[in-house]
Amino acid sequence: MQPEAPKLLEDVRDAAAFIRAVTTGKTLDDYLADRLLRQGVERNFELIGEALNRLGKRDSATLRRIPDHAQIIAFRNVLIHGYDAIDDHRVWDALEGSVPNLLRTVEVLLREAEGCSDSA
Repeated sequence: MQPEAPKLLEDVRDAAAFIRAVTTGKTLDDYLADRLLRQGVERNFELIGEALNRLGKRDSATLRRIPDHAQIIAFRNVLIHGYDAIDDHRVWDALEGSVPNLLRTVEVLLREAEGCSDSA
């Protein structure tokens, strides 16, 4: 793993954990009714996508270990460039379906990176 990768993975973990924390116990209706919640979730999806995009430029081998990384980066682009066409239901589906898996994968990669730095 390249030296910059753990920092970017930590950014992904932090943003994904934020999304999980602020939506735990919430429903889609809660999400739709709360502009601040929606914008916070969207912003953190943007951070995830940007961190993965940068990871791909610095350590493509590590990025390839993250399932659906291309779709996550594309989702970030939609959120940023297509802000006027955001589908809140799609965002909700992503936070329910993709975020837990992404978080697990990134945590594994970070543990591996910590193991490598301990033996260095």
